[in-house]
Amino acid sequence: MRHFVIVGVLVIIVFLATYFGLTALKLMPVEASAQSIVVDWMWNLDFVVMCFLFALIIVPLVYGLIVFRRKKGDTSDGEYIEGNTKLEITWTVIPLITVLVFAYLGAYSLGETMAVDPNALEISVTARQWSWQFDYPEGFTSNELHLPVNRQVVLNMTSLDVIHAFWVPQFRIRQDILPGRVTNYRITPILIGNYTVMCSQLCGTSHSYMTAPVIVTSQADYDAWVQSQVTAAQAAAAAGGPANGKLLVSKYGCLGCHSTDGSKLVGPTWQGLYQSQVKLSDGRTVTADQAYLVESIVSPSAKVVNGFPDNVMPKTFGTVLTQSQINDIVSYIETLK
Repeated sequence: MRHFVIVGVLVIIVFLATYFGLTALKLMPVEASAQSIVVDWMWNLDFVVMCFLFALIIVPLVYGLIVFRRKKGDTSDGEYIEGNTKLEITWTVIPLITVLVFAYLGAYSLGETMAVDPNALEISVTARQWSWQFDYPEGFTSNELHLPVNRQVVLNMTSLDVIHAFWVPQFRIRQDILPGRVTNYRITPILIGNYTVMCSQLCGTSHSYMTAPVIVTSQADYDAWVQSQVTAAQAAAAAGGPANGKLLVSKYGCLGCHSTDGSKLVGPTWQGLYQSQVKLSDGRTVTADQAYLVESIVSPSAKVVNGFPDNVMPKTFGTVLTQSQINDIVSYIETLK
């Protein structure tokens, strides 16, 4: 009985030390959504059980190796133990009950995270290699996701190419995005701040660059931002030319691969590109005139810039964009001296 008491006390000590020690490290991101509170509550229960099982396995193992090790000179056989039916029933029934309880709690937590608010704000999300596009109900598009605090938002998401996944660590919830289907993602931000959405599904060469800002603001600030975007979109569309081109490259995620300040990203920078001499991967040198820029948008593999990979830029812009939109983008690139 003495050994059982000692092991029991040590199990409790190791359990508490493991749980509170790891909790003190604050490894989890901040809770920034109503759903994250539910998820973290469920995770904490799982974590408690994992820490207890860790102690329950390690302590008897180490204690037995030390206390019941073979003494020097002892060559006798160990005690023969046939089994213990009561013990076997106990360690079968208790885990079974535990699993059933956690299955119920998991289903309840899932229901809480998917609870529907009829007044939820709906935003369309388009994922593509390797950028995000957010279409707002007011009729404009942005490469930033702005959300009002304390209001449920439904993201209706689809992919133009391969499988992606929407994940903001501070929101906890993630959702796969499939080509040809619309998947829904419900979230209620509760903490004003700046976050980052990333793709958590390996989706190709530039997977690690597929990020976008997520900005949670007050309802008043959100409404003001929406109004400013509506005004800017209307003005740019009416003006055409570089103003509309700037809007379009933001809408279609071009700036995720091409910089406008000379920095190197997945694709060549646009700063100073127009009328410059461009060295191609086949050794030729061409002038980046209007014809070259249009061709690079419509048929990106026709002339691949030296030092940059082929088959990275989508080949769909020739059908997605109108000729007028392509001309506006080219005119915008021409202004980047």
